[in-house]
Amino acid sequence: MTLIKSISGIRGTIGGSPNENLTPLDAVKFAAAYGTWLKEYSQKQQLKVVIGRDARISGEMIQNLVVATLVGLGIDVIDLGLSTTPTVEIAVPLEQADGGIILTASHNPKQWNALKLLNERGEFLDAAQGAIILELAEKEDFIFSEVDELGRVTLNNDYIDIHIKEVLKLSLVDAEVIKQAGFKVVVDGVNSTGGIAIPKLLEALGVEVIKLYCEPTGDFPHNPEPLKEHLADICKLVVEEKADFGIVVDPDVDRLAFITDDGEMFGEEYTLVACADYVLSKTKGNTVSNLSSSRALRDITLKHGGHYEAAAVGEVNVVTKMKANNAIIGGEGNGGIIYPESHYGRDSLVGTALFLMLMAEQGGTVRELRDSYPSYFMSKKKIQLTADLDVDGILTAMEEKYKSENVSTIDGVKIDFSENWVHLRKSNTEPIIRIYTEAKSQAEADQLADRIIAEIKEVAGI
Repeated sequence: MTLIKSISGIRGTIGGSPNENLTPLDAVKFAAAYGTWLKEYSQKQQLKVVIGRDARISGEMIQNLVVATLVGLGIDVIDLGLSTTPTVEIAVPLEQADGGIILTASHNPKQWNALKLLNERGEFLDAAQGAIILELAEKEDFIFSEVDELGRVTLNNDYIDIHIKEVLKLSLVDAEVIKQAGFKVVVDGVNSTGGIAIPKLLEALGVEVIKLYCEPTGDFPHNPEPLKEHLADICKLVVEEKADFGIVVDPDVDRLAFITDDGEMFGEEYTLVACADYVLSKTKGNTVSNLSSSRALRDITLKHGGHYEAAAVGEVNVVTKMKANNAIIGGEGNGGIIYPESHYGRDSLVGTALFLMLMAEQGGTVRELRDSYPSYFMSKKKIQLTADLDVDGILTAMEEKYKSENVSTIDGVKIDFSENWVHLRKSNTEPIIRIYTEAKSQAEADQLADRIIAEIKEVAGI
């Protein structure tokens, strides 16, 4: 079992020993560290924090612990209950709160949970802020409030509906245009909060919805990462129901994938490509994705006369680059759409609405849309880490081996060859090295990944 502490939060498996797993003691300690940092950072007399969770089995337990800890620090809490990551992100500024915590382990299996930490803008903390919180948690240097100064809890179960209304207000979203298209869509909510939010959004847009795994029980019916090998059921159901396409989200609804009308993956890398294609067709501007994302976004951006930049992996890095580059849309190739007109966070509700607008205006099938884009294929593999592996040494050796190529080291090692690329990096959320490759065919991408893995093993002596 595992506990991972990083600048973006704390993530681990439920049960086991403190400081080795995500136990109640660890949840309290990390929540106390965040609350202590927030009091120093904001310098306000009375603080307010928004809390929301996905439908994980452990979610209610972790939420009770976190809420009680903040109350014990004298911080008021707005409890959204079952929610989504982007819903909490928009709630923070709408509530004029000082921060937020999302209780979710995103795409990880059900035994995992996590605390994701937000600032007063509803955006993830930067590296310096996260480092301070880690240090506070290590020292356990907390001062709790006396009885007359305890925080108060306010329940608000309306924020998914508020979120949907915010999406409908976006300048490039026209509910009537989508309604007139008469779409029929299958939704896989992996038995988490996407099963609440996405069907509600679609119904508000006049879309016929067929629900699959949309009960928020937290008992995930398949691996919750929205990859092809996990999505056989929805691929089959889209064809059986003669639906226009399928929508898949991860448990906290910040990753979005589509299924084409013929039951195939649209490609999570192409979620951002399609949404950007629509936005750029209406407004000229720039885009940003991370180093592990497809070249297809660059191609689409150039087609529309914009400028593309790549950021280090991690939402906070992408957001920072988007602000610096004045990007009008960006995100990550894992299906994360960041649309600044709404907010600076990955949002599957926003992505769904933009995609529906693209399809409504363009016509044709989702299969035809996918075939119209530059064709790249990715391989995403991993190497499990062990205590004796020198990850930094491995990455340095690979950088040296390919020094004659176009190499970036701003986040791990990315090697850009003329016809393909490979990106090697240590994961922030799992004890693994990720090996991402992209090429003009799946076979070539897989072969490149396998070759690099063999070279890494040779360097590491494994």
